[in-house]
Amino acid sequence: MPRSTGATLPGPDFFAALPHLRLVQLLTAGAERFVGRLPDEVLLCNARGAHTPSTAEWAVTAMLAAQRGIPFFVREQHAGRWSFSTHHSLVGARVLVVGAGDIGRTIGRMLAGFDVELTYVARTARDGVRGMDELPGLLPHADVVVVIVPVTPETRGMVDAGFLAAMADDALLVNAARGVIVDTDALLAELSRGRLRAALDVTEPEPLPAAHPLWAAAGLLLTPHVGGAVPETGARAAAAVTEQIARILAGEDLANVVDSY
Repeated sequence: MPRSTGATLPGPDFFAALPHLRLVQLLTAGAERFVGRLPDEVLLCNARGAHTPSTAEWAVTAMLAAQRGIPFFVREQHAGRWSFSTHHSLVGARVLVVGAGDIGRTIGRMLAGFDVELTYVARTARDGVRGMDELPGLLPHADVVVVIVPVTPETRGMVDAGFLAAMADDALLVNAARGVIVDTDALLAELSRGRLRAALDVTEPEPLPAAHPLWAAAGLLLTPHVGGAVPETGARAAAAVTEQIARILAGEDLANVVDSY
């Protein structure tokens, strides 16, 4: 039963009409809208990897654009102004990636050519990955902080006022995860002071209302949740579903089963 996390979750009557339903297969990696809301006998699987290349590509694109001041230069181009100015560089930057899953690791591989000083942080410390308990001590030393974690009770609102206050002056926050990970009001306060910069593909609320202050926030590069939106994504998602069906027919274990948080 392929479904998208962007769709409306069916109600109890829908599931009551499908007494033999045993699997819900998503076409996306994000599963937060479905976790804990399906009948106990129904497994939930995501399409891990379908959006990985495109989301990682967006994160690197956003880092490059924000660091080199591309939004500023585009505005100046539209105004017909030749405005020379020096911004930042991604080459040699200290990049902290919060989240060491499939997308986070792909971001790291894509950054290899920029000679960045790369540090991973995740819930579970392991070889090459620092634990979340070390995050407060790492934030002040990062030029760029990339957030690419799943939505769980622990990560909702994780990027709060304290998190942002720990970041270095003029550092860049990149959110390629979900809008609820970041406290919008706390981020707006930092942006309005000009102390931090940000690149967001996701917001809270989403879609962003027309009059929301984020639209006019200084130092913000904003895209409308398009990180995974490339022509190849649909084919990758379809391939994940096809592979899952093949596993079912062969009596093999299912891939990408989503555990309850």
